Amino acid sequence: MNPDDKLIDFTAERGKRIHDLHEKRLNDVRQAFEQALPLPKGKKATKKPKGTPKKR
Repeated sequence: MNPDDKLIDFTAERGKRIHDLHEKRLNDVRQAFEQALPLPKGKKATKKPKGTPKKR
């Protein structure tokens, strides 16, 4: 068994852990926004066009 087999890249592991923490925080913020401002379901959320102004 080679001693290099058990080496751990702490930088890579820390990067993964930091990414997971940021992802968790982002999901928490998304859920808070969805509760505060729920998106309409069913129909597409598009604005109605105001139409063309009348010619005088």
